Amino acid sequence: MSFSAVPRTAAVAALVASALAAGLLTGSATAATSSPSTSADPVTGVRIHDIQGTTRVSPLVGQQVGEVPGIVTGVRGYGSSRGFWFQEPRADDNAATSEGIFVFTGAGSVPSVAVGDEVRVSGTVGEFVPGGNASGNQSLTQILRPSVTVVSSGNRLPAPIVISAWSVPSAYAPTGDPAAGGSINALPLKPRSSALDYYESLEGSNVSIGTSRIVGATAFSELWVTVKPFESRSARGGALYGSYASQNSGRLKIQSLVPLAEQPFPAADVGDVLTGRTEGPLDFNQYGGYTITARTLGKVTDRGLVRERTRPQRTGELAVATYNVENLDPSDPQETFDALGRAVVENLSSPDILALEEIQDNSGARNDGTVAADQTIEKFVRAISAAGGPSYRWRSVDPENNKDGGEPGGNIRQVFLFNPERVSFTDRQGGDATTPTAVVRERGRAALTLSPGRIDPANSAWERSRKPLAGEFTFRGRPVVVIANHFGSKGGDEAINSHRQPPNRSSEVQRVQQAQSVNAFVKDILKVDRRADVLVVGDINDFEFSATTKALTDGGALHAAVTSLPRAERYSYVFQGNSQVLDQILTSPSIDDFTYDSVHINAEFADQNSDHDPQVLRFRP
Repeated sequence: MSFSAVPRTAAVAALVASALAAGLLTGSATAATSSPSTSADPVTGVRIHDIQGTTRVSPLVGQQVGEVPGIVTGVRGYGSSRGFWFQEPRADDNAATSEGIFVFTGAGSVPSVAVGDEVRVSGTVGEFVPGGNASGNQSLTQILRPSVTVVSSGNRLPAPIVISAWSVPSAYAPTGDPAAGGSINALPLKPRSSALDYYESLEGSNVSIGTSRIVGATAFSELWVTVKPFESRSARGGALYGSYASQNSGRLKIQSLVPLAEQPFPAADVGDVLTGRTEGPLDFNQYGGYTITARTLGKVTDRGLVRERTRPQRTGELAVATYNVENLDPSDPQETFDALGRAVVENLSSPDILALEEIQDNSGARNDGTVAADQTIEKFVRAISAAGGPSYRWRSVDPENNKDGGEPGGNIRQVFLFNPERVSFTDRQGGDATTPTAVVRERGRAALTLSPGRIDPANSAWERSRKPLAGEFTFRGRPVVVIANHFGSKGGDEAINSHRQPPNRSSEVQRVQQAQSVNAFVKDILKVDRRADVLVVGDINDFEFSATTKALTDGGALHAAVTSLPRAERYSYVFQGNSQVLDQILTSPSIDDFTYDSVHINAEFADQNSDHDPQVLRFRP
């Protein structure tokens, strides 16, 4: 058998099937270590590049290998995936085959090797899928149940492969094989054609990057950089995610192999720079995919990113804002409420109407049947007043217990805050969790039967999801309808680095149905009064170019106001180094003259009070 030859697609698919049957292509490291081998006698005389092969799945998966030589390039002695990387110092001439590999020593055992050791490793070849097979993630080739012999110590490490703007292809992923359900697992790697193939060809290898822009702030002791200085650059130094075909191939996650007790991970904001050299093995993990596990970590240079402040509304302008405050409940520290309150006053300039998402009930995540959230809201209102803001009043509708998704027991919901000195709320009694509000004609204008009221709560589109909250307001004698939303999350979607390309966005189905429900309600309003001022606001959980937004704007009923911004400023959230739109304000046709601001105060910062940036729209009704 020639291990350096490119296996045929069908052959690799058969390997995947047999590995699954044997339990060696698995998302459980524990299960992987106890899986039976498919070969009784070890294969000898092989090198690491023979194990890695020229596709994402090893041609030796499920087989025992013996006395594989290499130099240890990194040791992970903490966490649930303990082990070490080692690398063949004499590379073959095939760019598709990686020269490094991870050796899984067990969740509870500290590897008994050191960086620079020359070793011989025997064990079983497996493919570990971080997050489990159902996640859609690519797999990590590794050696399981190892027997390790240290031949010598203090050896020079293989020179790192430098990942740079010139080495990473601009295309992000190959197109999956339709015959394999869109999977790229069995396709031959083409490192010069796509970033995912390039990174996979370096899986487990010692790599390095030079000075790089930080595009994802420090969180959970990791950060994101891009090795491409000019790729999709946002106005503040991030990497814009502008379409499903603009994944930003230069992004990489950075972790440290040094335990936090020995060296705290640096705090960094988007736009800062990781200067100098960062070097270590290239890993693949559940949260973000390809990751440099750094032995040597560059230094963070602070570029002084500041939180934005939107301008105050003028006398005749109505300012409407939306803000996801991330599972806020009374047990959160007073400092959190104070910071959120200051942001409303100082950064949002005390908008006239503020729609909040992720307000939890009075007992927070304690699953005790509580659904009222008056204590949460009042604590927030007091914090705003203490920061010098207005004495906001509020309206909301309590959900049914554990029927609206989110953190179990938290009963998150949308809430309207409004400044009674500038705007009034039109109360129409009877709104509850299950009774839908409707549209009627009143003195020639559209009116809601319930205000506040929920839109179409019995529709299956809202199952285990937050129902839209509609309310009537009056500003300077003009009625305005605001609909606050928190659409279904992207949980369950495959990552953009999935083994299936394009990845499955299963959660989009529900959001499209939700968008259709809201769009139909807005059309009902416009049938009664085509000049009605309607704002659809909130955490839409989807992009401005998505099918969800297209469904919301269907028939010209609404316009996505975020598209009025320059492209470099269109984002409200940063996920895995991609700056993207999730939070939106959409306007009815009568609102054709407005100013819009995505106020960047959280998503780009390591120190944040929410993971979302609030949005503000000002117009003259």
